[in-house]
Amino acid sequence: KKEITDSIFYAERIQRSMLPAQQLLKTLLPDHFVYFRPRNIVSGDFYWAAEKNGLLHVAAVDCTGHGVPGAFMSMLGITFLNEIMIKYECTDASQLVNQLRKHIIRALGQKGVEGEARDGMDLSLVVIDREHGRLEFTGANNPLYIVSKGELTEIKGDKMPVAIHPSMPPFTLHRLKYLPGDVIYLFSDGFADQF
Repeated sequence: KKEITDSIFYAERIQRSMLPAQQLLKTLLPDHFVYFRPRNIVSGDFYWAAEKNGLLHVAAVDCTGHGVPGAFMSMLGITFLNEIMIKYECTDASQLVNQLRKHIIRALGQKGVEGEARDGMDLSLVVIDREHGRLEFTGANNPLYIVSKGELTEIKGDKMPVAIHPSMPPFTLHRLKYLPGDVIYLFSDGFADQF
């Protein structure tokens, strides 16, 4: 048992090293908070951030599975999001999520046949254009919350995962304006699921 537990704790160090560094987040999002407290040692949830062409990309992602299986999926998700940012010219949030779905389906060999595992991800992803006060949102089973002028607005994500699904239209792109002082919340259901 000790060998297995030690191995999982070492895996946690590797997984945490893949998450955005706090210094990067402070630079990109000076006024932010992250609550990341896995139920198990390693996590099926992760957060991700990157900047490209002056646009800030941020996601909160919930992979199928908890513990080790979920952590395998989260490592795939982080790796694929980083690869997509480097290799592809995704011009909006929905294109990025559509590309992520293609990568997940291909990597897991999903064909949509009866009895096949439907591993995948739910996510909220935003692309923030700070210079022009614009925000794009794409969600897969997860919403976006915005508090603006004291009013809470929920923008629902599409009712499908980032994985094989019986119906797979392109993910919806929501374009919004945001004002200085607006507060944006992205989250998984991981915290709520623990109770």
